[in-house]
Amino acid sequence: MITRIDQRLLDAVSVAAAESPRQRKNYNFHPTDDFPAHRMLNALAPDSYIVPHCHRNPAKDETMLCLRGALGVVTFSPAGAVEQALTLQPGGEICGVDIPHGVFHSVLALVPGTVMFEAKAGPYVPLMVEEMAPWAPAEGSPEAAAYLAGLRRLFA
Repeated sequence: MITRIDQRLLDAVSVAAAESPRQRKNYNFHPTDDFPAHRMLNALAPDSYIVPHCHRNPAKDETMLCLRGALGVVTFSPAGAVEQALTLQPGGEICGVDIPHGVFHSVLALVPGTVMFEAKAGPYVPLMVEEMAPWAPAEGSPEAAAYLAGLRRLFA
């Protein structure tokens, strides 16, 4: 049986994200965390902060496509300087990106109800300390809201 990616599903995952303490929610199409191919919807509310990070594993390139709303994608140098700030929108000039492993990046919802499709290799492995940007505040830290506001200004 196929799973339809329709407006009803996008609505449901968007509502779940808005109600989540982290202001984001995944809807996985892969059956388990150890599955070799991860395919998922990621719904993000504008207050969700995703710590800049990179994936060191050469098999962990990520592809992201914006299905609804507007998604900001920021890439950074290893020292934390902003290299690119791209706006992804369905039907826009840029609707998706493919981020190679080793590239520090973060994403943020630029409008409520933003949903992206993401694909990358499994299995799921939590980020290691060396994959977290040492120059960015941790999620939930007192500095995180100000840092997210600074990222948001890149798209003003």
